[in-house]
Amino acid sequence: MKQRQAGILMHISSLPGEYSIGSFGEVARLFVDKIAEAGFSLWQVLPLSMADDCNSPYKSMASFGANPMLIDLPTLYEESLITAEELASAVQTSEYAVEYDRLIEERLSLLRLASTRVLDRTEIAEYVDSRQDLSRVACFMALKSANGGAPWQTWQNFECDIDELFFWQFVQFKFYTQWYALKSYANSRGISIIGDLPIYVAEDSADVWAEPMQFLLDEKGYPTEVAGVPPYYFAKDGQLWGNPLYNWKKMRDDGFAWWANRLRHAFTMYDGVRIDHFRALEAYWSVPAGAVSAKEGRWVKGPGRALVSLINEIADGRLVIAEDLGDITDSVRALLKYSKMPGMRVLQFGFLSDDDSLHLPHNIPENSIAYTGTHDNNTILGYTWELDDGGRVRFFDYIGADHSRWESAPDAAIRSLYQSAARAVIIPIQDIYGYGADTRMDTPGVAKGNWGFRLTRDALEKFPVEKYKYLHNLYKR
Repeated sequence: MKQRQAGILMHISSLPGEYSIGSFGEVARLFVDKIAEAGFSLWQVLPLSMADDCNSPYKSMASFGANPMLIDLPTLYEESLITAEELASAVQTSEYAVEYDRLIEERLSLLRLASTRVLDRTEIAEYVDSRQDLSRVACFMALKSANGGAPWQTWQNFECDIDELFFWQFVQFKFYTQWYALKSYANSRGISIIGDLPIYVAEDSADVWAEPMQFLLDEKGYPTEVAGVPPYYFAKDGQLWGNPLYNWKKMRDDGFAWWANRLRHAFTMYDGVRIDHFRALEAYWSVPAGAVSAKEGRWVKGPGRALVSLINEIADGRLVIAEDLGDITDSVRALLKYSKMPGMRVLQFGFLSDDDSLHLPHNIPENSIAYTGTHDNNTILGYTWELDDGGRVRFFDYIGADHSRWESAPDAAIRSLYQSAARAVIIPIQDIYGYGADTRMDTPGVAKGNWGFRLTRDALEKFPVEKYKYLHNLYKR
């Protein structure tokens, strides 16, 4: 990626559609058509693995596993795996938000029914069995079902139902074949897809169950120390994520085989990846298991250059974005420089103080990916309302927004980033439309009410193609 580029940040779940959540179907292709016509060349998504109980994709039960909710139902109907009546029964009641409660109650049952209509299971079983990581996911989920959904450390039954195992093979197969078809279509339209690689995995996951020696666990399989971050801008008490930490000594000894496998898999799914929480590769926040607050943690040295070198070797010139936000030290900056990966710059962070922030567009270096905000930020319009009067004046003066029209801020913010030297600018879809705080994707540290935003079909049809054609030509992106 040498030329100046521009992209859109939007998760699959936020796509329009008729069935309670975005999917890999026809509307996803319409989205690709719209952004390609407008001159965008990058589409960044959030993790596509199964979400947790809070609907977050960053603490999944399987880093390699498919999120079944994203499978496209009309495609299954075309394959005669669900009936017209069943498809109609899955039509959403609202187009404005992901209907998580309904999905949890109904979607797996419908997909399970579809799996019973597969006449020849051979192709699906062979596809999954030939991919060890997907096979492990299917086995883990089937055993979890056989044990009433209990955490893997407490399992007593190690015999899974053959139909339940096939169901999870079916989920992996349909997810990946639909996804690869969508990716191929996007690539054919000149759109490269950037995936998101969460730094950690969940304790109750196929990853930890299959390879417990790769994690810091006690003799019963429970974490001895867990992940989090110290107090910072988004959370005054820090965040206690609770994920098990890696056994970096074991990983070094086997050449980071687990990471190598994960990275190779990611590069089959995406054209580039964002390494979430890059700073943990230099030093990570370790919190004793059972701690009440992340404030009880400490910094511990990470794998550093050894793992970074492996990432670059596997990437082989493909885009790797280092999420270098948060508590960044000289040591983290040195590791980023060694990696040669582009770091992230976020416009909203440029106005946290009156200093000459590295997030201000005039300070953004070429080897950077610039954002108005990430999935963890408010929208630009929502951010405008959060600022105090003095901060808002400075923000509006800097981006050239009309002080009497707060709704002018998103377009002005985007234009200011387009003018920067950053090799790529990626804009959350909410800022493309100038939406407010009610469309924010995630508020860190808040368990409920996140990940629900969806674009409507009408809004997608009215995507501002000509406006962005003009901007891309003007700023050579």
